[in-house]
Amino acid sequence: MVSNRKNKFKKDLNVVSLFTGCGGMDLGFEGDFEILKKSINTKIHPEWNIPSTKRGWVRLPSTRFKTIFANDIVPSARATWLPYFSKRGNTQSDFHLESIVDLVKRKKSGDSKIFPRADVVTGGFPCQDFSVAGKRKGFKSHKAHHGKLLSHIDNPTEENRGKLYMWMKHAIEIIKPKVFIAENVKGLASLSYEKKVIENDFRKIGSGYLVVDAQVLYAPMFGIPQSRERVFFIGFRKNALKTKALLELSKSNYSDDFNPYPKPTHGLNGSSRASSEGLKPYVTVSDCFLNLREPENSNDLSQQSYSKARWYGTHCQGQTEIDLGGVGPTIRAEHHGNIEFRRLSLEHGGKYKHELDKGLKERRLTVRECLRIQSFPDDFEFVRKHSTLGKDYKVSPSDGYKLIGNAVPPLLAFNIAWRLQELWPKIMK
Repeated sequence: MVSNRKNKFKKDLNVVSLFTGCGGMDLGFEGDFEILKKSINTKIHPEWNIPSTKRGWVRLPSTRFKTIFANDIVPSARATWLPYFSKRGNTQSDFHLESIVDLVKRKKSGDSKIFPRADVVTGGFPCQDFSVAGKRKGFKSHKAHHGKLLSHIDNPTEENRGKLYMWMKHAIEIIKPKVFIAENVKGLASLSYEKKVIENDFRKIGSGYLVVDAQVLYAPMFGIPQSRERVFFIGFRKNALKTKALLELSKSNYSDDFNPYPKPTHGLNGSSRASSEGLKPYVTVSDCFLNLREPENSNDLSQQSYSKARWYGTHCQGQTEIDLGGVGPTIRAEHHGNIEFRRLSLEHGGKYKHELDKGLKERRLTVRECLRIQSFPDDFEFVRKHSTLGKDYKVSPSDGYKLIGNAVPPLLAFNIAWRLQELWPKIMK
């Protein structure tokens, strides 16, 4: 259950969440969730008030941020988000199951219930069209804003999936937050033309925003046992910044004191640089699977659920066994059942003979194991066999994998939120 304990910070900074998915960014921005003890570094963050919850686990502190509006077009995203965030005080009306394009159009038509004023806007605009694992169509995506195929892919409009960041831009112009944070796959950073176009378009937002250079953040450097890299764009409304902050952040080489990106907490195992900077070793997959039972012995639907796709050979994606002693693979949304194997048989090249000797069978990663690799807490339920909130939808294991693969790791989002919270009184009027 979500903690109701008193926290240091009052929730006084409102967040509008766009392209919400299951809420990884939202959870990270609010804080107050369980995380593996090895995933936090109190040498880097001695100010974190971190009580132990059970052996090997701690609870992160709450932040000042509160999600007051969320949206996504995927029914299973809403069905996953609502039960968890309702325990934090959110209601069904806080999640809008609607395309951002339609929401912006409704707001411009005079609907006052769309897009409340907020201090922060967050959003992971769709990434499939920029991902190195996908077809990299970029701005020429073959899908529309509602997820359906376009009829005229040769002449894409602003409403195609590859240009939905423009509708995030329109939403920011309407909401006028003091800060916005946009997220996408690392592959976008290597598409230099598209990256520059997006940065420049964000800088042209009507209210006037200072957009610092986008940075790629590597999840293992923040205590997450997953080789995930994501690019983040951070923009500040110029008339909300204090004069010194505006001058400093306008520089291409702003000082560390004003750097809005979080400091790493973990580094390469055994490296002298990591040791000298007070970084902890990377968290491993074995670390994050602490006390997980095999699916047949678990009462957790998310741990009981895993893809039954057989092993197809090493010629295709997702046929490898995870390395328990290292960081995990990037959890993919588009895996078509070929999620990586938790354990392979010896015949298929499995390394964990001691597990096989115990009678443990070849199988792929469970939904819960993927959640652990992404840093979601165990009380965040994904697989649902029945409706719990009125007209909600069931969430299948396939839905769960896809939601996890599209999510921002909550612990990564927490590090970003905490850094922003630290800077807030220093840089904001």
